[in-house]
Amino acid sequence: MELMLGLVILILIFAVVSTLLLTEKADENYGSSTKRNTTNLTLIYVVIIFIALASLGIYIWRA
Repeated sequence: MELMLGLVILILIFAVVSTLLLTEKADENYGSSTKRNTTNLTLIYVVIIFIALASLGIYIWRA
């Protein structure tokens, strides 16, 4: 259990540091490419929700 907690904390620290490093780089064309960004985010959300629901279904089916 301690190993899993350690891994979660390590991943959390890595995610925070990575996010902070990436925020230093501004995207100059962000305003002009809003439609493309919105489409990409929507596709990411659809895929993640599908994977989450499929995983939940497999978990419930195997329980």
